[in-house]
Amino acid sequence: MAEYEYGRIKVLAEKLVKAEVGPDIIAEIMRDGEKITKTAKPEKKAEWLLSAMRRMDDLLENQVRQSVRESCACCLGGKRLELSKAIAKNFTTLDERLEEANRTSMVFGHGVTREGDAYVVRFDQDGRESYGCVCLPRAKEPASPTYCFCCGGHIKHHLQIALGLKLQCHVRHTALTSGGTKPCVLEYREAPADVKK
Repeated sequence: MAEYEYGRIKVLAEKLVKAEVGPDIIAEIMRDGEKITKTAKPEKKAEWLLSAMRRMDDLLENQVRQSVRESCACCLGGKRLELSKAIAKNFTTLDERLEEANRTSMVFGHGVTREGDAYVVRFDQDGRESYGCVCLPRAKEPASPTYCFCCGGHIKHHLQIALGLKLQCHVRHTALTSGGTKPCVLEYREAPADVKK
């Protein structure tokens, strides 16, 4: 496998291998990733990552690419993990846990609401003139939702711990997928019993 200097590209390659994606498909997804250095301009990094997501969309089934991107999630430990575990330990009912999750904005974005059988996490409020992605602030075009499953995996990890539920993530829309016209909104529903956390 090629050597990748830029961390996000390196992690993507590692997670594709771990998911047992075939080497020829990995090579195509990762094409020219070794050319993107740590010091590359943010625009170049965003351009490469978004083109890799399009290749993933073309070459991988939805479940595989979502799983790969969720496994790329960062910030799974440390203070955020402590806060998620504290919610699960100190609160009994689902309503109490949701209420506490909403007081824990460092972990769960702008808030968590229950909408029918879905738990919806918002990273910003509606009605602003424009929205930006904190991960790829220099992205120039609307992106595939595949990229956003990384943040989806971060929230899923902590929300599952806090609520004590096995969840599946769905990207409603994000700053990236909407070209900056909508905020990031991720939806979680309880997963069937045969789905791994």
